[in-house]
Amino acid sequence: MLAIDHGYFQGPTTGLERIDLSIVPLLPSCDALFCTRGILRSVIPAEGTKPMVLRASGGPSILKELSDEQIAMDMEDALRLNAAGVGIQVFIGGEHETRSIHNMTRLVDAGLRYGMPVMGVTAVGTNMVRDAKYFRLACRIIAELGAQYVKTYFVADGFETVTASCPVPIVMAGGKKLPELEALTMAYNAVQQGAAGVDMGRNIFQSDAPKAMIAAVHAVVHQNLKPKEGLEMYQSLKAKG
Repeated sequence: MLAIDHGYFQGPTTGLERIDLSIVPLLPSCDALFCTRGILRSVIPAEGTKPMVLRASGGPSILKELSDEQIAMDMEDALRLNAAGVGIQVFIGGEHETRSIHNMTRLVDAGLRYGMPVMGVTAVGTNMVRDAKYFRLACRIIAELGAQYVKTYFVADGFETVTASCPVPIVMAGGKKLPELEALTMAYNAVQQGAAGVDMGRNIFQSDAPKAMIAAVHAVVHQNLKPKEGLEMYQSLKAKG
């Protein structure tokens, strides 16, 4: 899945200033798109056939406390847009932890009425430790309270315990921009350790060659291509333009 929902709290972040130019050409290469309803309506071509997962939470910008989110979309609008799912941030350990959990459970209840799956996204505050212990806690709570799948971050030490202790599929979050080999290695290791897939954004649209990078990530995830082979594929496609 290609994540481009960053603008809901970051505004026009690097690589997403012109989604019509930077992202629309990548749509044929992605399995699904994670975006906001505003971008889907205003920029994504209506004739597209890729599944769309819609960002359903929001409120604060990067200037405020990020855990102070609310549900920001009615489930009926997701249906109008023919969404394949919706995603919502859950701030385990955050200042507004309880509200964010209740936001998710309300969205899950609405989704169950219409048959719309909900992806709970683990949101890590700036003062929290990103380790397997934390992600086991966060992912399990999200799953226990009804989310059909979870998006979370990869950790080098113990990620397999995160996937093993979560009873629903886990999708790895791409996180900050990394060198291409590091990003491909992270995607490979996540899938080998139990992730059902990846939801990458900045490591693709901030790459020097986004089309080449999304193709390499696809090969690593779906064809078990080793990271170094994926890098070679990226470099070859980049050279061809």
